[in-house]
Amino acid sequence: MNLDQVRYVDDAITSRHSVRAFLDKAVEVQTIKDILHVSCRAPSGTNTQPWKVYVVTGKKRDKMIERVCKVQNEIFRQPELAEQYQETFAYYPEKWISPFIERRRENGWGLYGLLNIQKGDKEKMARQHLRNYELFDAPVALYFTVNKGMGIGAKMDISMMLQNVMVAAKARGLDTCPQAAWNHFHQVVLDELDAPEDEELVCTIALGYADPNDIINTFITPRLAVEEFTVFLDA
Repeated sequence: MNLDQVRYVDDAITSRHSVRAFLDKAVEVQTIKDILHVSCRAPSGTNTQPWKVYVVTGKKRDKMIERVCKVQNEIFRQPELAEQYQETFAYYPEKWISPFIERRRENGWGLYGLLNIQKGDKEKMARQHLRNYELFDAPVALYFTVNKGMGIGAKMDISMMLQNVMVAAKARGLDTCPQAAWNHFHQVVLDELDAPEDEELVCTIALGYADPNDIINTFITPRLAVEEFTVFLDA
């Protein structure tokens, strides 16, 4: 691999970020197939390749959005209903600790600040949260599932594939937004997908062409310097 190739790969990785506003522009099916063909080279324990991907577009996408948004709006009006829609696995910790809670807050208020959403403005916060379930207007939704019988390693495997999907999409001029928010509504999602009962929703990716004129897409999260999260040992 020459230096130009290295730079191309590096750019695809470093230019990827979560896009939250997409253009009304279709993505060719062959392009999606190409992305998945490349991405399935992700490593997996003993080559189990535990992932399954549902590509949802068109009327099926619209119906999925309609069903999940309806439930989310009901929960906003009656918060106690949230108990009926729990994740199958805990993505976030039960108790936040430093420095992770500070990073989470910085991320949240950085995004809300850009959108001029003030602390305590529940209506605007709820509307922005609902955008998750509208796929931020992306024309394609990718739902990733694994068999419930697989261990936690399968989620590590599928996570590596997810990264491949996002980088491969970026290399083709597309953008993405990985979403754990959909996991709360896995019953609705899996029902709409007509997925087998032994499958578990792991993650959703919104896929499409970023809207370059929407201010929300200027939000780029910071990263720690290598020295802050790495320990080099040589003795």
